[in-house]
Amino acid sequence: MKLDAPAPAGGVDERTTADQGTHGVHVRGIFTPELLDTCIACGFCLPACPTYALTGDERFSPRGRISLMRALEAGRLDADDPTLFAQSSACLGCRACETVCPAGVQYGQLIEEWRDHQWRGVHRPWLAWLLMLLVRWPWALGLQGWVRRHARAPRTATPDGAQLMLGCVERGLFPEVSRSAQRLCPELTVPGGQGCCGALHAHNGAKLAGEEMARRLGERLPGTIVTTAGGCAAHLSQVLGADRVRELSQYLVQTGRGVPGELRVDGRRARVTLQDSCHLRNGMGVTAQPRMLLAGVADLVELPDAGSCCGAAGSYSLLQPRRSRQILAKKVAAIEALGVDIVVTLNPGCQRQLAAGLRRAHSRVRVMHIADVLVAAGH
Repeated sequence: MKLDAPAPAGGVDERTTADQGTHGVHVRGIFTPELLDTCIACGFCLPACPTYALTGDERFSPRGRISLMRALEAGRLDADDPTLFAQSSACLGCRACETVCPAGVQYGQLIEEWRDHQWRGVHRPWLAWLLMLLVRWPWALGLQGWVRRHARAPRTATPDGAQLMLGCVERGLFPEVSRSAQRLCPELTVPGGQGCCGALHAHNGAKLAGEEMARRLGERLPGTIVTTAGGCAAHLSQVLGADRVRELSQYLVQTGRGVPGELRVDGRRARVTLQDSCHLRNGMGVTAQPRMLLAGVADLVELPDAGSCCGAAGSYSLLQPRRSRQILAKKVAAIEALGVDIVVTLNPGCQRQLAAGLRRAHSRVRVMHIADVLVAAGH
């Protein structure tokens, strides 16, 4: 399928599929050449992409967006072309395409580089700018968590210990998650003064700032960083190294932490399903550990599209609310069809998104973080 891109002011047709010679042409230095040149335009990514599934339009696919990136890089599209901004914004950044790509395209890195350029200055969505501003102040995050009573531990962090990272969104919306993680793993310290991990910045056109924030948090949390947010885990792992970071279910399985007990609903063993965190699944390959833990305490029913995005995608549900709800509607219908009691999440953004969707559908299915499920099963 040809990619329909609008012609620039000069009137030249700028349609830019890979067969038009964009491969290997670098003029502007916006993208890392080896990342951009890896794509062979095979199309395996199309069925995996939620926005392509929604629209059927190749511009909404990873292959189509990489074609636009190549046109931008080679100077065949003006940097202010509206199609470039629209498509850099329409992507969820879920990285599902990476798991099916035979060429190993690091699409997540490419979309971050694209937004770094495309969303510079006044071109950054104002809401993204506001969210990034709010999480830049550790004292504000700390105050939010103090009011909402997130987990606390009086012990000082040690270089060879394990520290619990407090997610920005989680502190305010779901403070019970960190308390549950602490009950499951009493050895975790919770150092004060934690700032944002920088994932929000990296995904919203401030890649370098996001990486610097991750390094600063890594210095404040020495040793192993344990997090209950899949998106934060993937970002920190990418910046600090996989050996430094563990998502909670990873940590529990790695340390051989069994969870005794059983989660019961109406006098019977609960039926639960799991919605994967996109970045945790696609960026870190963590899928087996949460399923192993859940199967031990409840009847685990596999959600057929558990690996597809729910539409939360960090700030996406706020920046692209209409498209986010369209994606969510399909997810809610799939959950409802299972007849489960609880849908389990691994990320606060997913938890908020699914809770809102199920509430609008007047569903009786509850949404719970895996930490809360495991604590409820053991008590």
